[in-house]
Amino acid sequence: MLIPHPLLGLRDAQEFTYLGDARLIERPDGMAEGAEAAFADYVYLRDNPAGVHRELWFHEQGDRSWLVVTRDTVTHEILGAELARDVALRGKGGAA
Repeated sequence: MLIPHPLLGLRDAQEFTYLGDARLIERPDGMAEGAEAAFADYVYLRDNPAGVHRELWFHEQGDRSWLVVTRDTVTHEILGAELARDVALRGKGGAA
């Protein structure tokens, strides 16, 4: 399986470590009301979808960047990849 790294081009998936659901970059605010329940959900509850899913991958054998990879979990087709930093900044209202 080849992953289209946004900076380095196509890379073999064996260079990467899979972490899981890309929503992990949306860490709850530890100071907000209900933070304990939000963190319990964040740590223990995961979706296991069949179909298109956004995932976190770490380029361990390369530039050590984090990517958000959009992949079809049924066919394993990679639909795209972007730097997790850019995704996180967009989620906080920042410019990517």
